[in-house]
Amino acid sequence: MHLVYPAVLAALLFAIGVYGVLARRNAILVLMSVELMLNAVNLNLVAFDVWLRDTLHAGQALTLFTIAIAAAEIGIGLAIVLMVHRNKGTADVDRLRDTAEVPSAEDMPAEDTSADDTPAGEKAEATA
Repeated sequence: MHLVYPAVLAALLFAIGVYGVLARRNAILVLMSVELMLNAVNLNLVAFDVWLRDTLHAGQALTLFTIAIAAAEIGIGLAIVLMVHRNKGTADVDRLRDTAEVPSAEDMPAEDTSADDTPAGEKAEATA
């Protein structure tokens, strides 16, 4: 078996996945692009395992571990995306950057309500 064909296919899949991660704004499409990159890695692992004729089939074993990790990642990732979509109403990555909580009026320090027309010396004496 020629190693070039699966290696080129894996490189194309990985490049498409990188483009999807960098260019997409929807969180679900970003997760799909990460899965595409993981599948490119799996294809390389199996292709090199077959090409090297490894008796332990280490490439295929690593592929199974990668598939298990990818399944856990997509499950947790989709759960997070669904929770954020319920709370914020969007899955747009750019809009999700502004998810930091804004401090409420109770958490903010009290403002100085003294009059601005008093001289600085009187303010210093009043605070001393």
